[in-house]
Amino acid sequence: QLQLVESGGGSVQAGGSLRLSCTASEYTYTVMGWFRQVPGKDREGVAAIFTGSGRAEYAGSVKGRFTISRDYGKNTLYLEMNNLEREDTAMYYCATGYVRASDWNVPSRYRDWGQGTQVTVSS
Repeated sequence: QLQLVESGGGSVQAGGSLRLSCTASEYTYTVMGWFRQVPGKDREGVAAIFTGSGRAEYAGSVKGRFTISRDYGKNTLYLEMNNLEREDTAMYYCATGYVRASDWNVPSRYRDWGQGTQVTVSS
């Protein structure tokens, strides 16, 4: 069974950077994405990347600050996060599935999820 393991979370001051990683135990589906969630709120799509085309999608709130990428040889997904803001504080999850481009930020479209890694940004 496919397993996704995130790492790289931590505490950082506003304006700082972090790089999250998500390593898959086997081949993933056509789309890999990053989501985040804070207690009491819905899970939010942050970014996704499409196999083959390499096309990436981003939430408006992170566009220009976050970069999603994949290393196919290492079966690893990354999320480079720069100029972090307090509002970026959340549990971050990676996920994979057969997802249409228009549904990239819909959690229910993804089949497999990691356990999450916490990101805390302080001012």
